Amino acid sequence: MYDYCIVGGGIVGLATALTITRNRPGARLLVIEKEDALGQHQTGHNSGVIHAGIYYAPKSFKAELCRAGERATKNFCEENGIPYRTPGKLVVATSEVEMMRLAALEANAAANGISCTRIGAEALTEMEPAVTGFGAILVPQSGIVDYTAICRAMAGLIRENGGEIATGVAVDRFEDRADHVRIIAGDTAFEARQAVACAGLQADRLASRSGLDADFRIVPFRGEYYALRPELSGLVERMIYPVPDPALPFLGIHLTPMIDGSLTVGPNAVLGMAREGYPKFSVNAADMSSYLRFPGFWKLIAANLASGIGEMKDSLFRRAYLEKCRKYCPSLQLEDLRPYRAGIRAQAVSREGKLIHDFTVLRSRRVLHVCNAPSPAATSALPIGGMIYDRLHAAD
Repeated sequence: MYDYCIVGGGIVGLATALTITRNRPGARLLVIEKEDALGQHQTGHNSGVIHAGIYYAPKSFKAELCRAGERATKNFCEENGIPYRTPGKLVVATSEVEMMRLAALEANAAANGISCTRIGAEALTEMEPAVTGFGAILVPQSGIVDYTAICRAMAGLIRENGGEIATGVAVDRFEDRADHVRIIAGDTAFEARQAVACAGLQADRLASRSGLDADFRIVPFRGEYYALRPELSGLVERMIYPVPDPALPFLGIHLTPMIDGSLTVGPNAVLGMAREGYPKFSVNAADMSSYLRFPGFWKLIAANLASGIGEMKDSLFRRAYLEKCRKYCPSLQLEDLRPYRAGIRAQAVSREGKLIHDFTVLRSRRVLHVCNAPSPAATSALPIGGMIYDRLHAAD
């Protein structure tokens, strides 16, 4: 009998497990991951950015978790010898409308206690000669890291603290009992006093199979990236972001100097046809059926049809994708874009057709299901793990 079982070996699940082993020394803990390695989905398929939190509503969970996570992630890297860099981020306005949105972002950052500096057009070009715009804000504390390296370090610490990690084990459901929970994985069953499900792209399915009313669906959105040819790896020093459209949930196609020295551009946000199909045009009929049969999906599509068509165009036509980049980096050419891995975002959608932006959990007697841990969950993983621990023990 384990004291705790964590299902899901992404960064949120591992951060939760690490928090438990630090706060409950001697407790028996098991992490179960269905893949053969840790951090293989959202954790290992993002742009590696350590976000500062300028985009999020003041005093919101996202803002507070991101601010705490930015500091905690860097501290964790320093304590465990994990390379990270803090090149800073420039959010670049390329129109008068975006200049007004930039002012709103500045006000947001100030309300969240995040340092940023307004940069004029000339100063922007001096700082980044390849970048052009009406103006920008510089967010100096934004960083870059390899989150799978953080996962490996967390796993090592969990084991050092007495925890166990089982990979290649797919959990089907939880069965609540009077004094424990059974975790069913095919013909195998594990028992624990409490469990946490950090199932990411499979969160709704695992909750439903465990008998909970999961009144939402995970809709996969593909984030497609390109790597710039190696000769352009020094094209920019900082991360270059567009000003996001407040009507859309995604931050837009950005240039990111990666921790390995390469330079990537992306991601877009196109409706996916498979939850875990990373090659382009991957199709999974069960995944598609899951959202096509959900009324909230059709309400979402109706409300965002124009932007959805635009994202599809960017996905199908590399030149359309390039034009998004050329708004702020006009020297880029089609031949500069090289193939790179895609990511898939687990976007929770409500029955009303709204994108769920907040951290969301469901509880049964002995299981806490993390149903939505939206971006910037990787940056915020350590404080999210602390929050999950507190919720597990709220009645102690």
